[in-house]
Amino acid sequence: MSKNDRPDPSTEVFVAHRNLLFTVVYEMLGSAADAEDVLQETWLRWAKVDLETVLDPRAYLVRITTRLALTQLRTLGRRRESYLGPWLPEPLLTAPDVAEDVEPAESVSMAMLLVLETLTPTERAVFVLREVFSFGYDEIADAVDKSPSAVRQIAHRAREHVAARRPRGVVSPAETRAALEAFQQAVETGDLQSLLEVLAPDVVLISDGGGVKQAVPRPIVGAEKVARLMATGLAIAGAQLSLEPAEVNGFPALIVRRSGEIEAVMAVRVEAGLVSGLYAVVNPEKLSRVERETALSR
Repeated sequence: MSKNDRPDPSTEVFVAHRNLLFTVVYEMLGSAADAEDVLQETWLRWAKVDLETVLDPRAYLVRITTRLALTQLRTLGRRRESYLGPWLPEPLLTAPDVAEDVEPAESVSMAMLLVLETLTPTERAVFVLREVFSFGYDEIADAVDKSPSAVRQIAHRAREHVAARRPRGVVSPAETRAALEAFQQAVETGDLQSLLEVLAPDVVLISDGGGVKQAVPRPIVGAEKVARLMATGLAIAGAQLSLEPAEVNGFPALIVRRSGEIEAVMAVRVEAGLVSGLYAVVNPEKLSRVERETALSR
């Protein structure tokens, strides 16, 4: 600290860009805990830099962060090969203003993060930096240690890959909220027919327990199977469970509580007014971020 109790310039610059850096790394890793580790290492490296040699602090910080995130992403890829059961991103409790801008909200949605999981580490970094944060090809080339022409090719390949797998069309938070409210009411009343009416015929339920909590061991496909599973599960839990609407990863979702304690987070994908994807995170190691709001930034 200086005499007037202001942070030193390096700290001020880092703090000013921290939310952006966290968002970049989270979209690359799908894990807030690992993103925090990357940011800690970014800070340690940034603190040693002579600011007078840095022309663009934002680009410089993103370059450091991206390179560290790429190393971490390759490590996580090996770790996830031995993960018990389906893997889902770590859910984040987000502010309502994130949902106001649909495009960036979609980029951190559970559905999109699962699509990004199918990219190679370099493709994912390039896609996130270019398509979500609009960095130039030269800046991205410095961050991923490739030539600008190679980055253009990677970006094109990643865009095509994502376009073929992403949810069809952009759905507003309002549309998601309407479908989620109908889903919540059907679940709470145990009305099987109402559940069938709000679920898409080919709906997919994915549940992540990480081998720590009981979860569905593989994706469940089909409205009837998913509806019966949801109705049966709630009937068994009885009055112990409650469903609480929240903003998670930029979109309306449900926080499931058991006797007041967070049991799970359930995010949804909505298409044509119907729930086409259900993502239930019950792994307790991934639920700490839904206790407090996470700031995301472009």
